[in-house]
Amino acid sequence: MSRRTAVRCAGALGALLLVALTGCAGAASVRERPQGGYPPAQAALAALQGQVLATGPGGEAPARADSVTLTDAEVAQVREIGATAAIVMHYTGDGWTDAQIAGLRQRFGELGIEIIAVTDAGFEPDRQVSDIETVLARQPDIIVSIPTDPVATAGAYEQAAAAGVRLVFMDNAPSGMVAGRDYVSAVSADNVGNGVVAAHLMADALGGRGEIGVIYHEADFQVTRQRYEGFTQTIERDYPDIRIVDRKGVTGPDFAGQAQAAAIAMMVKHQELAGIWGVWDVPTEGIIAAARSIDRQDLVITTEDLGPNVAIALASGELVAGLGAQRPYDQGVTEATLAAYALLGKQAPPYVALDALPVTQDNVLDAWREVYRSEPPAALVESVEGGAR
Repeated sequence: MSRRTAVRCAGALGALLLVALTGCAGAASVRERPQGGYPPAQAALAALQGQVLATGPGGEAPARADSVTLTDAEVAQVREIGATAAIVMHYTGDGWTDAQIAGLRQRFGELGIEIIAVTDAGFEPDRQVSDIETVLARQPDIIVSIPTDPVATAGAYEQAAAAGVRLVFMDNAPSGMVAGRDYVSAVSADNVGNGVVAAHLMADALGGRGEIGVIYHEADFQVTRQRYEGFTQTIERDYPDIRIVDRKGVTGPDFAGQAQAAAIAMMVKHQELAGIWGVWDVPTEGIIAAARSIDRQDLVITTEDLGPNVAIALASGELVAGLGAQRPYDQGVTEATLAAYALLGKQAPPYVALDALPVTQDNVLDAWREVYRSEPPAALVESVEGGAR
């Protein structure tokens, strides 16, 4: 049964899910993907190498992470201080947050800075405000954090700044706070660049032609908004034969589940949908599940972040055609180093960004090493070997 026939037969989302679960639908037709890629997209990816396109929370120009350094004498000075730090996360348990925390732990350990708390707000602003208040009772010298909501959490961060805590932010800064006055610096991946990378990878996989959908983060969150703008603006500007025919937002906390429902709805409504972009790896897991549930193995998916599940799909040659990766471990190291700048009274750049890393099946193992500073897991290696057969 063709994809078009299967959708007509299902008629609605509930019926479609029933077909998928009971196995009544036949195999979907497979859209022919271009062989050898799409030269304009490949040239655009090559031209992006080493560039940073994003600006900071206040529009600041980016400094490079490799410019944030300490001398041996400065490291010794920091170690003598015996400072403490808390890590206040939006949520934890995925590859990006795990790598961020690992980089922070490694660098704080080198600097003799004790980590006294690591919190998980479950992507709930009220809970993060409570986490900050709880941490402040322990009087840390440093807080490294990513606000769940720049407005709702601002008061708690202002309270921390007023108490003399040195604040370093991941990706996003609270509303109304200014680098160099209220906080030390913000460190981010080039999220505009990552969105641009994912757009070129989508075009490459589609041969520059087709209908696609977009699943974005429906929140006031600068970095995910930058990804969305980088992706959509690049598609609309550079690839006139690729049309974005549907856009759906996810709000969490069940990002994968919401994205799965959104992706199924897109594929039901748009029977010729050739691809879907996901704003990061967790929602993309839902897109993958949606495509599997209705036997759409021909769907082209691109995204951001080299999470383990999307990495395995990419390595296997299943659904995920490529992604723009952050370097969260290096980001954590940079954040800890900037905290040390504040302890020393050393001038810090207000915004630091790490350039986007394009990842495809061909370089996924090397990319894993670069992103996580560790060897790829066995499951990923096995997936590469299986996908190459």
